[in-house]
Amino acid sequence: MSGRAQLMWDEQVTGYDFGPGHPMDPVRLSLTMRLVEAFGLDQALKVTSAPAAGDSTLGLVHRADYVAAVRRVSADPHSVELDYGLGTEDNPAFAGMHRASALIAGQSVGAAEAVWSGDVAHAVNFAGGLHHAMPGSAAGFCVYNDAALAVARLLELGAERVVYVDVDVHHGDGVQAVFWDDPRVLTISLHEHPRTLFPQTGWPEETGGAGAEGGAVNIALPAGTGDAGWLRAFHAVVPELIAAFRPQVVVSQHGADTHFEDPLAHLAVSLDAQRAVAEACHELAHEHAEGRWVALGGGGYAVTDVVPRSWTHLVAIAAGKPIDPATETPESWRHEVYRAARAVAPARMTDGRHPVVWRSFEEAGYDPADRLDQAVLATRRAVFPLHGLLA
Repeated sequence: MSGRAQLMWDEQVTGYDFGPGHPMDPVRLSLTMRLVEAFGLDQALKVTSAPAAGDSTLGLVHRADYVAAVRRVSADPHSVELDYGLGTEDNPAFAGMHRASALIAGQSVGAAEAVWSGDVAHAVNFAGGLHHAMPGSAAGFCVYNDAALAVARLLELGAERVVYVDVDVHHGDGVQAVFWDDPRVLTISLHEHPRTLFPQTGWPEETGGAGAEGGAVNIALPAGTGDAGWLRAFHAVVPELIAAFRPQVVVSQHGADTHFEDPLAHLAVSLDAQRAVAEACHELAHEHAEGRWVALGGGGYAVTDVVPRSWTHLVAIAAGKPIDPATETPESWRHEVYRAARAVAPARMTDGRHPVVWRSFEEAGYDPADRLDQAVLATRRAVFPLHGLLA
């Protein structure tokens, strides 16, 4: 393995555009790449692109009739395919939908191939992480499930154990559904509680299908959870399960919509805590998967203040060039933010927080009356015994 990192990027992924006023504004992607470049990170890793996923690759996860429906609305965006979740408020049709969606999927599949082959240790596709798409329908701003496709490609290439860690504020329901019955894949999702947020799934009792018991892990956090609780929950569940599962590859999804400024959810996590979890996923890949790490983006709708900084930290960590949070954002990038979005850019790569990370749930102690601790305990009790661990 070369040890080099790779960033998947094609400017045409910004064509994944549901139109004016939609929360999934593609400016978040272009501004992230401009910030990556402003810090010179594009010189610290290999920047490359992969072709759009073809029908045979999409078929690893998606039904042929669904792919055909996406093609139809791509050709005629005034049409709707409600049975396939297309032409809805969340997923309005747009010209070229198939091409843009398949291009993003291709970048995640290319990232997985590069890591599995040993060409690179880490690969990032921050345009990816579209984790809600189901085999036969679009959902939650997601058309093709690039995260599931990356995992499926790893399995096709011979991987026997893949762990998927999803820290988006929304439950990673599409990836969980695809691998529900597959004991080769461990899906772990840390998200806001389904009582208060789409897609209303991801309860701790959802633990996998017959023959894959314990293969799905869900940590459902109360609305309002901040840095301390979010990091506590992550470290109380994720490292022990990964150690027990012994994955050959770590695939992680880093939706930035857990942030306290995000308009579509109700957690209160800072950029600094998001950076800490990205570092933790990097460390876990080295500890348990010989460094093999595929890192994806995801949600995130504070498109100038949060998303570019969060994912630039992710790229920097993968490149082995972490950015000091106190660093000022480059002036050239601030000008670009104003030009592209008529917004005032954040001045530093931090929210000024200094989150504390608990490495041991037992050492920190827990309060059975605390809602956060109740959520953690519910998950541990549901899945730890299925992995031979003490809850």
